[in-house]
Amino acid sequence: MSYKVEIMYCTQCRWLMRSAWMAQELLTTFTDEISALSLIPSTGGKFQVIADGKIVWCRKEQGRFPDITELKQLVRDIISPDRHLGHSDKRPPSNVD
Repeated sequence: MSYKVEIMYCTQCRWLMRSAWMAQELLTTFTDEISALSLIPSTGGKFQVIADGKIVWCRKEQGRFPDITELKQLVRDIISPDRHLGHSDKRPPSNVD
C-alpha cells in the first residue's frame, strides 16, 4: 500500500529547508511506502506533518519541532506499523524470537 505525506511549513519563518530535509529523511526511510510527499507553503508559524490524512505532528500543539527519529516513528506508526526502524527505534522488532 502507498501513502501520501504532507509537510506544511511557514514561509514567513523560513522553514523550507527544515521541511525539505525532513521530507528527504522520510522518503529515504519509507521508499516503498510513500507514493507522494508534498511540501505545502503556509504562514502564521505553521509546521504540520500529515500522513495518510492524519496529523502526526503540529508544532503549535507540541511547542517544538520533532527530532527526526521521533518523526519517523510517528509516520511509521501510521503507514507501516509493523516495520522496525533499526537502532533508532524505541521498540524491539516484532519478529524477535
